[in-house]
Amino acid sequence: MGESWNKKEREQKKRKNKKDKAEKMQYRKENGKTNADDMIAYLDENGNLSSRPPDPRKKIEIKLEDIQIGVPEYVPPTEAELTRTGKVTFFNDTKGFGFIKDLVSQQSIFVHANNLSQPIKENDKVSFETEMGQRGPVATNVKLIS
Repeated sequence: MGESWNKKEREQKKRKNKKDKAEKMQYRKENGKTNADDMIAYLDENGNLSSRPPDPRKKIEIKLEDIQIGVPEYVPPTEAELTRTGKVTFFNDTKGFGFIKDLVSQQSIFVHANNLSQPIKENDKVSFETEMGQRGPVATNVKLIS
């Protein structure tokens, strides 16, 4: 039984692909290019891929002991780290609430009259601690600073 037309066509494609592959290999051999040279990639000092080796003068030595794998041990914050200072930007005595602007982060923090140790008014400098309330950070333990 003779070969079908479809089978002949597949074999011709295989022969053509083999021939193309052999020609490409011959071309690379003649021009001195190898795949290994094209495939080498380096990491620069910023962690980006580069075709050039990194500058040895920018090399940073890291000690094996300094590498920490895993979650760092929890260290509770000190009282000084918890206490923040700020300026009262708005306070309504009749409604019993206002806002304090943190002097470091410039964040506006809600304050309620129940969290005051003494009465405050606008532009007073205060020290306070923060807790997360239902709608964001809330100032607690608010004290006047003279």
